[in-house]
Amino acid sequence: MSSTSHWMSGDSIVLRGVWHGKLWWACPALVVQDAPNSIALYWQAGALSKSPRRRLTPRDLLSTEKLELVDRPWVNTDVLMLVTPGAAHAVYAMWETGRTTLRCWYIDLQEPLRRTLIGFDTMDHLLDIVVSPDLSEWQWKDEDEFNEAIAIGVFSAEEARAIRAEGERVIQLIRTGVPPFCSGWERWSPPIDWKLPNLSAGWDDLTTYRESL
Repeated sequence: MSSTSHWMSGDSIVLRGVWHGKLWWACPALVVQDAPNSIALYWQAGALSKSPRRRLTPRDLLSTEKLELVDRPWVNTDVLMLVTPGAAHAVYAMWETGRTTLRCWYIDLQEPLRRTLIGFDTMDHLLDIVVSPDLSEWQWKDEDEFNEAIAIGVFSAEEARAIRAEGERVIQLIRTGVPPFCSGWERWSPPIDWKLPNLSAGWDDLTTYRESL
């Protein structure tokens, strides 16, 4: 990490899901860009992450029990994660593994990134948007889980409205074709000497220092 606490291109970092003081998942990634107006992270199929042994349900988000996280490789796609600092969503460009064929754009509605000593923390808001490679079609994803989370109190009505409103704002970006859509990221490829990143020591330490983006 540089003296300004920003990462350099090619740095290996840890992206984590942290919710109410509990670690839900951790994924190694390589930094493409860490600029004041844009953060870009990359990982490819085969990257070994940590995630729960089974798929979690919205009700699990209310549990105070510590999760058992197991090794799980990322599969099927190579991913470029694009985030505007402070935004409550991330845009993923997802390519077929080892190919230049863009499978889709994927919008993850999530908590704004929080900077740590080893990378960034965030947490998924359950509701997502899947967009066709040419931006001509889109659809909400996991609305049933999102609605269940609202019903059982994971999100308040006000929080739920804010999450969906964030999604609506992204849909407008898709319709107007503004960055990061149609800005060249869909043609980006990693340097040939980049290797699969590994989770660094302390990936599960939630006392790592945080600062604003």
